[in-house]
Amino acid sequence: MFTTDRNEEITSSTIAYFIEKHRQLRPKYIEDKNFYEGNHDILHRAPRDAYKPDNRLIVNLAKYIVDTFNGFFIGVPVKQSHKSEIVEESISDFRRRSNVDNNEAELAKISSIYGHAYEYLYQDENSLTRSIYTTPLDTFVVYDDTIEHKPYFAIRYYYDDNFKLVGELITENYKAPISGGYGSDVKIGDPEIHYYGSVPVIEYLENDERQSIFENVKSLINALNNAISAKADDVDYFADAYLKIIGAELDEATMTALRANRTINLAGDGSNDVTIEFLTKPNADDTQENLITRLLDLIYQISMVANINDDSFGNASGVSLEFKLQPMRNLAIMKERKFKTAMQNRYKMIFNLPTNVPASMKDEWMNIRYQFTRNLPRNIIEEADTATKLEGVISKETQLGLLSFVENPKEEMTRIADETPQATGFDFEKSE
Repeated sequence: MFTTDRNEEITSSTIAYFIEKHRQLRPKYIEDKNFYEGNHDILHRAPRDAYKPDNRLIVNLAKYIVDTFNGFFIGVPVKQSHKSEIVEESISDFRRRSNVDNNEAELAKISSIYGHAYEYLYQDENSLTRSIYTTPLDTFVVYDDTIEHKPYFAIRYYYDDNFKLVGELITENYKAPISGGYGSDVKIGDPEIHYYGSVPVIEYLENDERQSIFENVKSLINALNNAISAKADDVDYFADAYLKIIGAELDEATMTALRANRTINLAGDGSNDVTIEFLTKPNADDTQENLITRLLDLIYQISMVANINDDSFGNASGVSLEFKLQPMRNLAIMKERKFKTAMQNRYKMIFNLPTNVPASMKDEWMNIRYQFTRNLPRNIIEEADTATKLEGVISKETQLGLLSFVENPKEEMTRIADETPQATGFDFEKSE
């Protein structure tokens, strides 16, 4: 995390200084990106001699860990609701306009890859608030050095094909384009005022350390790639083994006939027996299998992401399944807290604009409810039975929220009310 004195003026030198600090982190981010995309170290090792097998197999468990965990964490979109219909409608409009379900899924994935991700708020050509996700490869936030570590300013930038800086400075009050040469002083363009009340770049954390979810298993994944590749090399070696013939001399024609007919019939010279066998190197199959199994177990254990393809998952009882998923649940709970904080910052800024909600309701962001649902196979009948048994015990909105297939309980309540026939107030018995 970058910090600075809030009393320090944001100058060209300040921006250049923090861009350089961010550029020093880029190799780490690129390494994380390569791990997720399958561009692993084994692909870049020195080539072997031409006569030796040189398999370079990749078991991309980094991608598996990221995708499996985030499918579990946010595969079911987050439900966000509010008691006020005005606020509820504003939230729904914003989410539909910016496709927030997709953005939040991407933010979760990006934060798992790099350790953190950013959401950028902006006004579109119709002066409507929108948001988009961005990665730490081209965006960073500088916080003040107070105990609260409030965002001071943010930078989005890149260098074009001519090594010219193209970017944007975003502060609490304005946005301004930035430009310049590679490694030179930065020029700040004309500012454009915004009214979000804070830096409209929100950081979503995977954890306080800003480590990717597979950070602690990178070396194990590399070791697994090497072990699998070595095993494939051995298979190639045995498939192309040398034939050893002792006690008989073969001419070229005989060799050709042996290869064509796949038949060997040789006689010794009377003094030596003829020995015919394949040259083989010592077999390390058991050792390799044990290593691969141990590496796989350690990767899942240390990353805390369950191997849902394991056969034991299909046969596990309810309690046993809960224990198997408990580490991943713990990981999801910690990430959920980070995401709730970021979402509150998002709506705090959105509600600061009277074009989104009335000025009198600008603080209602504090009353938004967030419901994260773990993406697991659901027993709809069991959910419905539980919700029915709670009739009259809990509110109707909470009751509907227990159903995983109901995305917005408040909207569902409105639909129910619209479909329910209204009483006429006419008493048929008295009319007789």
